[in-house]
Amino acid sequence: MSEESDSLRTSPSVASLSENELQLPKQPGYVCSLTEELITKAREELQEKPEWRLRDVQALRDMVCKDYPNLSTSLDDAFLLRFLRARKFDYDRALQLLVNYHSCRRSWPEVFDNLKPSALKEVLGSGFLTVLPHSDPRGCQVVCLRPDRWIPSNYPITENIRAIYLTLEKLIQSEETQVNGIVILADYKGVGLAKASHFGPFIAKKVIGILQDGFPIRIKAVNIVNEPRIFKGIFAIIKPFLKEKIANRFFLHGSDLNSLHLNLPKSILPKEYGGTAGELDANAWKEVLLASEEDFVKEFCRPLPPSSTLLQDTLMVEGITSEVQGDDSIRGVKSQLYSCY
Repeated sequence: MSEESDSLRTSPSVASLSENELQLPKQPGYVCSLTEELITKAREELQEKPEWRLRDVQALRDMVCKDYPNLSTSLDDAFLLRFLRARKFDYDRALQLLVNYHSCRRSWPEVFDNLKPSALKEVLGSGFLTVLPHSDPRGCQVVCLRPDRWIPSNYPITENIRAIYLTLEKLIQSEETQVNGIVILADYKGVGLAKASHFGPFIAKKVIGILQDGFPIRIKAVNIVNEPRIFKGIFAIIKPFLKEKIANRFFLHGSDLNSLHLNLPKSILPKEYGGTAGELDANAWKEVLLASEEDFVKEFCRPLPPSSTLLQDTLMVEGITSEVQGDDSIRGVKSQLYSCY
């Protein structure tokens, strides 16, 4: 680690207050579940030093208590580690990510109110979303999205976003996923203008804001298959909100499965995508989430404190705060999409 990175860990800006002064409740003890191989990977890629890990967590905890005493966040070692890993143990960036994480949940009630698997049985049963049973060669879990399975007349697009968020929350509980990250496989077969028009700039900006700056997960690649011409319009809506690093991780394969297999091997893919891992089973992931119902009820179905001015003032990242979608933006979306035909 560089001297500059080390200084972040010992900077006086974290000005630690003792636990006695803060009267913090005793936090559950952390037990590392990473293999030796992943510990080495975390050290090399995330600047995580096992010998400093708990000190780093305490430093972030002190910053939360000092700067955001009303944040109403978990201060468990394991929970805070997610944010440190997602920001390579840069204290300030990890703190901002944590604040964004809570702020976006409070600013989009349509997505985050009553967020639990049992409230999303229709989405989870539609086949819109699943997680493949095998990770890729880098250890990344593969999230498979199939927008063609969504029927807009049945429920709004925000229900799909809720299902995606639940999935990410479940995945990030794994320390292995915190280190390795995830890969997205999105199949746009059958997606036409009527369906694509639901994903306008307002929705795009909010979702990308959460994924890039409001959730502690590493997205290592986004593989798009069977994209129709309309996808050029969809991507034109998305791209302005993407950071260059993330934009460079988008791979458009069309119907060329050989191209897909260069990124994701046949051995982990279902036969629908030219793989050898059997048929795609969306129901298995549905059952995983439903089995976690109690955890989600505890986390997302309790009253939250109102968004304070303090929190709103800290949202430096575009796409996190609430906005009103106007008629002009809707007309702009349809214009972009029509131009692709």
